[in-house]
Amino acid sequence: MKRILITGENSYIGTHLKEFLSQFPESYTVETLALKAHSPEEYDFHGAEAIVHVAAIVHRKETAETPALYEQVNRDLAYAVAEKAKREGVRQFVFFSSMSVYGKVTGTITRDTVPAPDTQYGKSKLAAERRIAALADDSFFVTILRPPMVFGPGAKGNPARLERLANKLWFCPDFENRRSMVSIDTLCEALKGYLDAPRSGVFFPQEAAPLSTADLMERMRRSHGKPVRRTKLLNPAIRLLRRFTRVGKKAFGDLTYEDLSELPLPDGEAKP
Repeated sequence: MKRILITGENSYIGTHLKEFLSQFPESYTVETLALKAHSPEEYDFHGAEAIVHVAAIVHRKETAETPALYEQVNRDLAYAVAEKAKREGVRQFVFFSSMSVYGKVTGTITRDTVPAPDTQYGKSKLAAERRIAALADDSFFVTILRPPMVFGPGAKGNPARLERLANKLWFCPDFENRRSMVSIDTLCEALKGYLDAPRSGVFFPQEAAPLSTADLMERMRRSHGKPVRRTKLLNPAIRLLRRFTRVGKKAFGDLTYEDLSELPLPDGEAKP
């Protein structure tokens, strides 16, 4: 029986992962940790097999004043949890990073693409990766995940905005783009695999093939029992939006992981 701790109480991924693992009561006991209300030192990690660290500042407007908050939560808190986990004998630390560490809005990411985040969120996640990677050794596995956009019922951020749009329109734009994505169900399946066979490295859970934005909007409409109609009437406007605006690039641009499922840990950076 593996004791699994999930940070990020009430988080979208953490909540779904706990529900998913509860289907296997003979294999796991799962607890969630509320790090907004309690510091890591208030919890006892002894006896835990793995910690899945989901807690983070996400979906927040970035300003000149927020870098310190991103560093405090996404970098320093993550490292503090990982360091305590190693100190108290936890075997595996699973860290949720992000595709944002690459700093790309469009394009293709391969194993040779060098991370170059251009947002405070992405920078804080990459900094956390490097510090946590320095803790890895033969008795402490560091499993870093860089998932693309996570979608599913109740997802937040960009998927939530896209779902609202899909439900308001009477049609789906018939525009072909390619984006790596991962459903919450696929992500939970992948997480179970990482927990069942722990190892250190950087991993890229995703759907078997990229989806288009229209494909995703169609899935969203079907999940609400709404008819699906596609039209190419807006394609000229979409082409202009994705050429000249960041919003258009993010919504209808191409952004994919190509031939990428696992990498070695990034070069570790000890805490200063």
